Amino acid sequence: MSDVTGNILIVDDEEDTALLLRDSLRKRGFDVESVTSGQAALEHLRTSPADVVVTDVQMAGMTGIELCQELRSRHPDLLPIVLTGQGGLETAIAAIRAGAYDFITKPVKIDALAISVSRAVEHLSLRREVKRLRSANSDQSVDGIAGSSPAIRETVELVRRVSDSDATVLVTGESGTGKELVARALHNLSPRRDQPFVAVNCAAMPAPPLESGAFTDAKRSRAGLFVQAGAGTIFLDEIGEMPIEMQVKLLRVLQERKVRPVGGDEEVPFEARVITATNRDLETEVEEKRFREDLFYRINVVAIPVPPLRARAGDILLLAQFFLKRIAGRTTKAVQGISGPAARLLMDYDWPGNVRELENCMERAVALCRLDEITVDDLPSKIQEHQSSKIVITTESPGELITLHEMERRYVRQVLTAVGGNKTHAARILGIDRRSLYRRLEEPRAGETPRAETNGNGNGNGNGGYSASNGSNGSSSGNAPRPPSTPPTNPAEFE
Repeated sequence: MSDVTGNILIVDDEEDTALLLRDSLRKRGFDVESVTSGQAALEHLRTSPADVVVTDVQMAGMTGIELCQELRSRHPDLLPIVLTGQGGLETAIAAIRAGAYDFITKPVKIDALAISVSRAVEHLSLRREVKRLRSANSDQSVDGIAGSSPAIRETVELVRRVSDSDATVLVTGESGTGKELVARALHNLSPRRDQPFVAVNCAAMPAPPLESGAFTDAKRSRAGLFVQAGAGTIFLDEIGEMPIEMQVKLLRVLQERKVRPVGGDEEVPFEARVITATNRDLETEVEEKRFREDLFYRINVVAIPVPPLRARAGDILLLAQFFLKRIAGRTTKAVQGISGPAARLLMDYDWPGNVRELENCMERAVALCRLDEITVDDLPSKIQEHQSSKIVITTESPGELITLHEMERRYVRQVLTAVGGNKTHAARILGIDRRSLYRRLEEPRAGETPRAETNGNGNGNGNGGYSASNGSNGSSSGNAPRPPSTPPTNPAEFE
């Protein structure tokens, strides 16, 4: 029985053939009816909608090609499959041009027909899902942020809540997730929307140009970026890359709400709201003395995390279709959709480069596409060959079993991946401190047993962090996981 079901209509002027195909597909789980002419098919569809129409080409009266043309105009969401005789390549091409989804040569092999029908139903289901997501997204999205998954809805809700505020916002997320889109949405939804939005890439320029560009230069008449932003918004992107000497100056600017021109004596006030963004784990950077703790608390008044694309599985096809439509329109290519198998690969891929990688993938696919939809062959090889990294515990093969230490290490890596590499967040989820997290990520060298986890008494229990009962005295050799450490707060640092 097929895993993918749907409503199918068989059209063949030979009644015995129509009934044979109908009964064969019914045995495979499809809901199938049959008629013996193209005109009868159109009459049937008026009262009984179908997902797929399987039609013979050579029929008395209305041919299969003519039926495909009628279906495309009357029922654009329906997918026809045509049955053609041996050597009927020209006829098959004509059918595809008339709107057929697929063609199968006679004599028909039922298994091949069932596979083609299943793919058509899956393709139609995915197409309808994209339409549903697009409709839902139109009611909930904010400027520039597309999606209806729970993860992105949380981000959008947070954007709406803080857009009217003047509080400093820190936008966090992996590269390619759309942090600048979130910053622009905050600006566009705020009362400052009619004022300038000035973006500064802190990673793109060294300290001297960054200082003179942001804070103004007394030797030039040009105002710095803080002043240029006026009463609008200044967006400091990749703030985690800012040199430590610049962090000191930025801290003073944020505290005083004034900038001093380089080489000047007088300070100039600024009114702009400050939004920052980073793909780094700033709490880790603070612990390792690469980012100032006082500056971190100054910019992290409200934190808005942007989820990675792998945490937004429900948005992948919606975003892919959005990029496809935009790119196809720009290149004048008649690409209208994504095939079912290609869509499934897009859904299964992990997208380490996030939305930016998906956009790049769709641009490549549109450039290579030779049909009216993206197929598997149009996708990059790494997506075609991708294998899921999900942990599967149930197995009946002893050869597939792994040690408890290896299972723990894989799970830790999976949690770390799910939170975008944020070690502080991963440690909190796992209920361990950061040192324990690092130890669990280490791979034992050849011939070396896994390192024992040290408990609160400094004794190793040798079981990767799990406590074990001592059968002789009932005591436990391991302590409960310690809560994650938090950086000390000195109130004087906020003065």
